[in-house]
Amino acid sequence: MAELKTKANQLSVSGYLSKFDHQKQQDATILINMIKELTGEDPVMWGSSIIGFGNKRYTYESGRQIDYFLIGFALRKKAITIYLMIDLQNKILDHIGKHDKGVGCLYIKSLEEVNIEALKDLCQQSIIEAMKRK
Repeated sequence: MAELKTKANQLSVSGYLSKFDHQKQQDATILINMIKELTGEDPVMWGSSIIGFGNKRYTYESGRQIDYFLIGFALRKKAITIYLMIDLQNKILDHIGKHDKGVGCLYIKSLEEVNIEALKDLCQQSIIEAMKRK
């Protein structure tokens, strides 16, 4: 079975952030502070482009196990990608503001376009869900 490529590492979060413009750095700082408050965990680079918080071993129905973060995000060219462990049919999304969603991901262009409190609630629910999973 293939090994998971996205792993926690010693790369610098600030070094990663330095590659982006001022607005994305500000958004990332807000997210880091918010998620750190929710998880009690420091940000860690996962792979070369994801900032993750916490570490949990997840077990699939097949028995396969992986170590992954509880919640994380990445700054991408088009949007900030927030990796969540929650059903994205959640009613909170109605209150988030301008966003797109994928399977387990929320895409936002800027934190200025979203309701930060609703985003915080969604992140909190995702963290709780991630901690419950086996």
